[in-house]
Amino acid sequence: MDNPVAAEHIRHVTPDEAAKAAARRRRAGEESSLSVTRRARKIQRILAETYPYAVAELDFDDAWQLLVATVLSAQTTDVRVNSVTPILFATYPGPQELAEAEPESVQEIVRPLGFYRSKARSIQALANRVVDEYNGEVPGKLKDLITLPGVGRKTANVVLGNTFGVPGVTVDTHFGRLARRLGWTTQEDPVKVEKDVTALFPPKVWTELSHELIYHGRRICHSRKPACGVCPIADLCPSYGEGPTDPQVARKLLAYELKPGREELLDRYMNGATRRELRAEGHTLSA
Repeated sequence: MDNPVAAEHIRHVTPDEAAKAAARRRRAGEESSLSVTRRARKIQRILAETYPYAVAELDFDDAWQLLVATVLSAQTTDVRVNSVTPILFATYPGPQELAEAEPESVQEIVRPLGFYRSKARSIQALANRVVDEYNGEVPGKLKDLITLPGVGRKTANVVLGNTFGVPGVTVDTHFGRLARRLGWTTQEDPVKVEKDVTALFPPKVWTELSHELIYHGRRICHSRKPACGVCPIADLCPSYGEGPTDPQVARKLLAYELKPGREELLDRYMNGATRRELRAEGHTLSA
C-alpha cells in the first residue's frame, strides 16, 4: 500500500510487519544487552533518515542566546519562546545589558511565557553570574554550566551540543518517554536515563539523537496516543500498539510538518530551509 504518511523518505512499516516483529520478540524472551544496542542504533539510523532537518527548535545566534532561551523554555513551548526572544535580545543584546536592565522591563518582555517574574529574575541572575565570573562569556564546560542559576544537566547539554560541539544527550520529557517506550531504559530520573542511553551509542551521535528523539516524540510518538500505525520504527519498538495501529487512523495524529495538509512545509524542511526562513515565508511551525 502507499505510505500513509505521504512522504517518500519516511520508512513505512505495515501493521502486519510490526505485529510479526512483536511476536518474534515475545518468542525470543528477555533481550540481551547486545541486542538492545543493535536495535537502538538501527532506530537512530531510521530516525536520522526521517528527520534529517532535526535541530534545536529554539532560535539562537550564539551560546548566550541559546542558554537564555532554554532557561525560558521551562513550562512553556519553544514556539512561544521564539516569539519573545527576538524582542529580548534586541533590547538587551548580551549578558552585560541584561544584568543592568530594570527588572520590570525584563518582566514585561517575558510576560507571555508565564511565571514571568521568576523567569525574569532567573535570567538576570544568570546574566550577573556570566558577567561576574566568566567575563561575559558562556562557559564551555558542563561542570561550570550546571552551577549557573536555572541551569541543570539538560540545559547544559543543549548548550554544549549545539554551540560548543561537545556531544551530549538532552533528556527532556519527550526523550525520557521515548527512551522508556523503546526499551532503552526503565529509569525515570533524567540523569539515570542519560547514563543508560549514552551507553548504547557512540558520543558522536548523542546530540543529533537528542534532536531526533524529541522530534519523533512531538510528531509521531505522542504521550497519550502515539501514532503507531505510521511509525517508521514500529517493527523495532517493544511498545508498539499503545496507540492506534491502523495507518489511516494513526495518520490523523501526526503533528507539525508531518500533519496531513502540510506537505509544502515538509518539502521546504527537506530542501534545507531554516526555521527563520520558514516563518518569514508565512509558515506556522506549531503543531
